[in-house]
Amino acid sequence: MIKETQWRKSSYSGQETHCVELSSPPGLIRDSKDPDGPRLSVDVAGFLSAVKAGRFER
Repeated sequence: MIKETQWRKSSYSGQETHCVELSSPPGLIRDSKDPDGPRLSVDVAGFLSAVKAGRFER
């Protein structure tokens, strides 16, 4: 059985029009203004590991 992709908007977006949505199950990101547009495939676990390691700090 294939699970249907569900989307959830970033909690930081509020009611603004500029925001991203994450898929469930994880692995995709899309622009909420263009739900039928392109999607970015991401390694969520790898991304979170890099954030926790401080790889994106200035």
